[in-house]
Amino acid sequence: MPEFKKILLKMSGEVLAGDNHVGLDFKTVSGFASNLAEIQRAGIELSIVIGGGNMIRGRDAHEYGFDRVSIDSIGMLGTVMNALAIKAALEGLKVPAQVLSAVGVSPIAELYSRERARNLLSSGHVVIFAAGTGHPFFSTDTAAALRASELGLDCVVKATKVNGIYDKDPMKFKDAKFLPRLTYDEAISLNIEVLDTAAFAMCRENKIPIWVMSIQDPDWVKNIVEGADIGTIVRE
Repeated sequence: MPEFKKILLKMSGEVLAGDNHVGLDFKTVSGFASNLAEIQRAGIELSIVIGGGNMIRGRDAHEYGFDRVSIDSIGMLGTVMNALAIKAALEGLKVPAQVLSAVGVSPIAELYSRERARNLLSSGHVVIFAAGTGHPFFSTDTAAALRASELGLDCVVKATKVNGIYDKDPMKFKDAKFLPRLTYDEAISLNIEVLDTAAFAMCRENKIPIWVMSIQDPDWVKNIVEGADIGTIVRE
């Protein structure tokens, strides 16, 4: 039996780009929606925060003199586009879904409220939170921790390219050590870049476990549904 029945899945926008690396690849979006539908149909209350990196890369824009507030505002709208694509794909699979945005984009998405989110989740909808926190200088990692805290969820699942947390970048160092269990303080002190420090701190304050796993693992959906002992768990 899975330990976590109410989860927030945090993922990067690049997941939706497929081999194109930028924008939306609708075949990839459709396949990803099928995975989400499997989680929802297993009886897990599912919400999602997705980044906008497939739409805009802030580091690139900085090189050409764009200021942070403008870049972050564009990035928020990029997450709205990603969220709408996921919603449409889920609805095509007969899975009820709704986008709640932290900034006003009526009539294409509803404005976020905690009460509305709770009602949708309790009625079996997949809820996709868009536009981050609605403010510049805050990452979508922080938005994920914030929404999970507001809604009293069981866990933040960070779906990433690696199978968990290491003491250093496993892509760069062959001797990187895998860490299956960490406390929040350990993750912060090690400057783990899987989530930013603000997200770790907020989850620590509200006692929300963070489960880091690879979205490239073909069994990642099964692992969530069955509560498999894989990846890294960050908790007290």
